[in-house]
Amino acid sequence: MGVMPINSLILTMSIPMMLSMMVQALYNIIDSIFVARINENALTAVSLAFPIQALIIGIAVGTGVGINALLSKSLGEHDFEKVNKSAVNGLFLSWVCSAVFLAAGVLFSEFYFLTQTNISEIIEYGRDYMSIVCIFSFTVFNQITLERLLSSTGKTFYAMVSQLTGAVVNIALDPIFIFGLLGCPRMGVKGAAIATVIGECCGALTALIFNLKVNKEIKLSFKGFRPDGKIIKSIYAVGVPSILMQCVGSLMIYGVNRILILFTSTANAVFGVFFRLQSFIFMPLFGMNNAIIPIIAFNYGARNRDRIVKTIKLSFVYAGCIMTAGLLLFQLLPAQMLRLFNATSDMLAIGVPAFRILSTIYIFAGFCIVSVSVLQAMGNAIHGLVVVSARQLLVLLPAAWLLSLTGHLEAVWLSFPIAEIASLAASAFFIKRLFATKLRPASGFKGAPR
Repeated sequence: MGVMPINSLILTMSIPMMLSMMVQALYNIIDSIFVARINENALTAVSLAFPIQALIIGIAVGTGVGINALLSKSLGEHDFEKVNKSAVNGLFLSWVCSAVFLAAGVLFSEFYFLTQTNISEIIEYGRDYMSIVCIFSFTVFNQITLERLLSSTGKTFYAMVSQLTGAVVNIALDPIFIFGLLGCPRMGVKGAAIATVIGECCGALTALIFNLKVNKEIKLSFKGFRPDGKIIKSIYAVGVPSILMQCVGSLMIYGVNRILILFTSTANAVFGVFFRLQSFIFMPLFGMNNAIIPIIAFNYGARNRDRIVKTIKLSFVYAGCIMTAGLLLFQLLPAQMLRLFNATSDMLAIGVPAFRILSTIYIFAGFCIVSVSVLQAMGNAIHGLVVVSARQLLVLLPAAWLLSLTGHLEAVWLSFPIAEIASLAASAFFIKRLFATKLRPASGFKGAPR
């Protein structure tokens, strides 16, 4: 990470992550495609459960981001004792978080759906799905944490293989468990959740094997382990803002779902489908971000300004290309994508204009998402949190509520591009400030003019 040409380094580290995360997005999409074959209420239930599922993944990824940044910085500083402590404390944190969701899944699954709808079938489907996902959340926490240990040392190929393993298992089991094939009982929505959990478990076991066998930079040993408050604080100095960003995102989705269901539950199904499909566009971008965070953190630890700046600039270019492709897809093929989910005529009537309005955010989203990751990697994660919070809580939700008062569903979708423009302005401000402060051409950086 300190000597390879930046473009080659970004591609070498990003492409395996992009592919694996696209596959992960694909199996989330396939989950919904199979669930939609049950009926629209089943699809709506899974859509309403999405904020909690996203929160679980977001906390796991946020903790992983903190581990990633600390590990990479420690490697850049050649502090190998700190590298090992960061890894085992990170795993410990993932187990603590999964215990919290286990309790939440047992106690609050039904209550969560009762706050959103009084349709008994949606509540039943949602409770069954969400309780399984929460109770067995340790599978996804372990998988994501162990994959981040691999990526933080540049072994993104192995992280990709572990993620592919989980995805393939999930995709294979979905139809078997949902529809009762090959002698299995028909489990419906429960089957989708069980297939997801088993897939994540297989991915976690694969990642563990790779960490023990090929990740020589990290030694995983819990002999004499005690939680290290200083290490945990350092992990969450970067990770907590990322986690809070995901909390804000989940709260936004929950709030928008509450607004949409006042019009029709079909709107919730459309919104859920959009987010599932959108993940297929965003996951490559997130895969690249997972690669650039350790690159920037490593070179920041090594005080190499030129490599940091080149990484940031190239990331903006690649993000723009990814988002342009996503924009074209949603603008040109909205009906075809909706039909994958057994869309009714009502769902098509709502979904086609919704997809075209919502996807306009891609014009600005690439710059905003990369900016937040750069801020995280450089220790300015709180600024990234400000950008995300302002977009989703101070702009998007109030705008969605105000526009809903017009009585026109299509007006609610306009809150998303409005919020993205605000996010663009805030992201540009903080990136300019970062260059003027931490990345100014000072003598403390290698290769910087004196």
